[in-house]
Amino acid sequence: MNLMEKARRQAAEIVGAAYRAAVQAGALPEAETPPVVVETPKDAANGDWASTFAMQCAKPLRMPPRKIAEAIREQLDLDGSCFSSVSIAGPGFLNFTLGAEWYADALRAVEQLGADYGRTKAEKPEKVMVEFVSANPTGPMHMGNARGGVLGDCLAEVLAWAGDDVTREFYINDAGNQVDKFAHSVEGRYIQALKGEDAIEFDPSWYQGGDIRELAAELVRLHGDKLLELPAEERRKAIVEYGLPANIEKMERDLERYKIRYDVWFRESGLHDSGFVADTVALLERAGATYEKDGALWLRSTDFGCDKDDVLRRANGFYTYFAADIAYHRNKFAVRGFDRVINIWGADHHGHVARLQRALDAIGLDGTHRLEIVLMQLVRMMQGGEVVRMSKRTGKSLTLSDLLDEIPVDAARFFFNSRAAETQMEFDLDLAVKEDSENPLYYVQYAHARICSVLRSVEPSAPEALPDLTLLTTEDEKQLIKAIALLPDEILLAARDRDPSKLNKFGVQLASRYHRFYDSCRIKDAEPELRDARLALCRASRQTIANVLGIIGAEAPERM
Repeated sequence: MNLMEKARRQAAEIVGAAYRAAVQAGALPEAETPPVVVETPKDAANGDWASTFAMQCAKPLRMPPRKIAEAIREQLDLDGSCFSSVSIAGPGFLNFTLGAEWYADALRAVEQLGADYGRTKAEKPEKVMVEFVSANPTGPMHMGNARGGVLGDCLAEVLAWAGDDVTREFYINDAGNQVDKFAHSVEGRYIQALKGEDAIEFDPSWYQGGDIRELAAELVRLHGDKLLELPAEERRKAIVEYGLPANIEKMERDLERYKIRYDVWFRESGLHDSGFVADTVALLERAGATYEKDGALWLRSTDFGCDKDDVLRRANGFYTYFAADIAYHRNKFAVRGFDRVINIWGADHHGHVARLQRALDAIGLDGTHRLEIVLMQLVRMMQGGEVVRMSKRTGKSLTLSDLLDEIPVDAARFFFNSRAAETQMEFDLDLAVKEDSENPLYYVQYAHARICSVLRSVEPSAPEALPDLTLLTTEDEKQLIKAIALLPDEILLAARDRDPSKLNKFGVQLASRYHRFYDSCRIKDAEPELRDARLALCRASRQTIANVLGIIGAEAPERM
């Protein structure tokens, strides 16, 4: 129930009808006019909605815009509308002021919908997959995964609230070179754990993290030196069969702790084992999009406007990661029937976007329009005014698990979602744990807790019906109600722009509006009818803040 959008459309309809009435009355000439545009005025003192229609019509009607606006105002019919008045300002702005009943309806909508307030039923809902994180299961998740996890999860949530059918998916890269390197890395540490550091030279290209040592130690605990008796290939296979599931299980635990739950965990290995990668490459060959050179099979990426061609199958017969990626996305569209796929990728993958889209185009899947890539910039972790570079536990970059040991999960989610994906961000670890208004999450959560405190101390027991909400007439009351009414619009904008950080900003603005209302309007000792109306406004504020925090994945505490 989007009452702000309803008011905007109603204003446009009223202006259009008034123009037609003015033409019929002979006050304005008939001409081909542009669509009526209604916008939010820059200055709230000029009304709640404003139309520039009179200025737009100056040229086609060959009249001064002020005279056009006056002729239109003469024909305006506000009966049954949500507006109380219309004024003319400047060269011909038509400024609409919302009536008391609209404000009352806005609060009734929150009361009626409760935890679903802000949800929209899309006219044409899409079946959408959001794929995010998809970290290699060869080591712990880092800060890029931490940011991408929140951005992907929050984007999926706003898309669902905007009316789409959304699936969250994690792509497990359990095939290819990185798995082979993982096996060699753990094998090297396993041998060193049993025979000493000098027993084998640890290749600098192998994985260096402490997690590799931990896996090797666990294999020693489970098998002793028995794996050394196996041929090298069998030993590495046994390491992968133990190590990858162990890492994936840890990823699931960390993500669950991070309040991220996937609908699907999709394995790359399944694409290879089923022959789906080979079948997809064959489709590209039949489409004339490939050629052979030096024993390898290449995709004609330069034909699609890319700067170089890409190998699909190496001379040794193995398919590349790119070939698997094309097959994976073919599976999303052609097999599972998603209308739209949105991937959250690091900005360093920007060169891969067009290649993948055009490859899907070549096999008739319209990747250019149906596959969207949200490119995410880097994040810098700050503490004490300095960049955090090291983790005490691993000796390398800070991991997701390390972060969640340092700060609350809600703070991590809120802070990582505080900037649009394409914006570089600094994550202030000190600010994230601060318990004052400087911390934006604390500021929003405190507003919710403050409302709960007011309702506990003042609210009459179980009111049978809503009070007279038209008594809410002060500017701070009206501005708070308008802020509450914006939630459905903010969710739609966040979904449209693929930018869930809009909800963070909205939450802070809403909390600010509530604090102003609280400071300026008496509640407990107001006249009973006005007190009850203000309590209804408190309840609507509490519900709206709780819904915003819920979308972001943060708690709405009743006490702080």
